[in-house]
Parts: sequence; C-alpha cells; structure tokens
Amino acid sequence: MEILYKVCLVFAIIGAINWGLIGLFDFNLVTAIFEAGSVMTKIIYSLVGISGLVSIGILFHHIDSHPFE
Repeated sequence: MEILYKVCLVFAIIGAINWGLIGLFDFNLVTAIFEAGSVMTKIIYSLVGISGLVSIGILFHHIDSHPFE
C-alpha cells in the first residue's frame, strides 16, 4: 500500500504544480505536453483526481495512527 500512496502523492503534486502554473502564469502544463482534449490529457486529469481522493485517505490514516505509542 505504501507504493500506491507514494504514486498517488506524486500525481497529486503534479496536479498541484499544474494548478499553480495555471493560476500564476495562465499556463497549463498538461495541455502543453499533450494535446488539449486528447485521451492522454483526460487520463492524466483522471489520475490526478483519483490521487487527490486517495490522499484524503492518507491524511486521515496518519491522523488516526499514534506514532509515539
């Protein structure tokens, strides 16, 4: 599961960087690399969205665990 969490965090970070570039420079990195509206662009956006949802689970997993016990 740890590998899945790390992969999801990488995709969530990619999404965050992309949104930062959109907000600051009006530049969408995903559509710059892949064609806008292409299947690959939709796959990347879907993976980022799923990764964000998994990251919510990671957040609550670490809150529920007690590292000092």
